[in-house]
Amino acid sequence: QVRLVESGGGLVQAGGSLRLSCAASRSFARLNAVDWYRLAPGKQRELVAGITSGGNTNYADSVKGRFFISKDNAKNTVYLQMNSLKAEDTAVYYCNAQVSYLGAYDLWGQGTQVTVSS
Repeated sequence: QVRLVESGGGLVQAGGSLRLSCAASRSFARLNAVDWYRLAPGKQRELVAGITSGGNTNYADSVKGRFFISKDNAKNTVYLQMNSLKAEDTAVYYCNAQVSYLGAYDLWGQGTQVTVSS
């Protein structure tokens, strides 16, 4: 069945940028509402950013002004642009999406590690 595939994580110095991607494995799958979460060691899962099917966005206070979520319907991909990264942004980032593909599904990506060095 359809899966969400994440990419773009890595190691970056504080102040740098990364761009995470979340794509559906089936070309006909439509990404509707999409959220990005992160999980750091010893911390609860945090909702970082979200975008609705209508294009409205929201962000956690901790990333507001630095992170930006967008959706490219033509590429069937959602992005999380992360700028001015801080050490406290270090976490595994997961995308979560409501997907329409021969039905409606709520799917999670496999997670991608983001490590910010100071």
